[in-house]
Amino acid sequence: MVSDLPLDLVRTLLAVVDEGTFDAAAAALHVTPSAVSQRVKALEQRTGRVLLLRTKPVRPTESGEIVVRFARQLARLERDTRSELGMSDAGEPARVTVAVNADSLATWFLPALSRVPREPPLRFELFREDETRTAELLREGVVMAAVTSSPDAVAGCSVRALGTMRYLAAASPGFAARHLDGLPLAEALTGAPVIIFDRSDDLQDGFVRELSRGAGQASGVRHAVPSSEGFAASVAAGLGWGMVPEAQADALLRSGGLVSLAPDRPLDVPLYWQQWKLDSPALAALSRAVAEEAARALRN
Repeated sequence: MVSDLPLDLVRTLLAVVDEGTFDAAAAALHVTPSAVSQRVKALEQRTGRVLLLRTKPVRPTESGEIVVRFARQLARLERDTRSELGMSDAGEPARVTVAVNADSLATWFLPALSRVPREPPLRFELFREDETRTAELLREGVVMAAVTSSPDAVAGCSVRALGTMRYLAAASPGFAARHLDGLPLAEALTGAPVIIFDRSDDLQDGFVRELSRGAGQASGVRHAVPSSEGFAASVAAGLGWGMVPEAQADALLRSGGLVSLAPDRPLDVPLYWQQWKLDSPALAALSRAVAEEAARALRN
């Protein structure tokens, strides 16, 4: 029950997590560090769990993340209620935090934001993260909504399918002639230089595993390019082959800047929209806009 979690204690815990130290939280709340420490201890006694790791900066435990997410949701509801009652500062936009993967951000997600009605005014704060890890930001309460690759709803969140993002194995014509001619594709890709987004990017390895029925992976000669636009440009420049989003590859394929290495073997990544279960006008407007744009831009 909310009565078992006094709001002043919950807000204090959130301040400590956001500010990083008890002293900084005390300054933000205009109380003493001792008062902050006592409030956190009182909340831990009420929940029967350790909520913070006393590191520098402090970090919430798994139980602490649940309370932090609750605190952020309360803050969101309070802002929405004040707005509906006409108590907000004049013209103050509501802040909406969203985690989104780089390829969605570079292709279809920004047009989705442009679909959101201008009234009431919103202020978007986007967190770029791999689609396999955006759910973590939801779980930690850092964001209110996320584009994820997981159909399993984070606790306290709803989930809906958006569609699939298609990736095509591609390379420049010159690169393909130098590295891929004369060998079966699966064998050639195990030795040819490859472009990856970052160290957690498994798309290229996954494609080679699929071709080789689990027997191989992409070459150890890897160029890491942590930008969606830069990734496609690196492939077109002939630095390596890579899995390029269909939306970015189409024009380059038509112009001859890229060649498809396996036209009949695209890789489809399902995407989902997860958001807090809140009766929030801002979240509802964003959710509608994202669903409409995804229906237009993604494969069903």
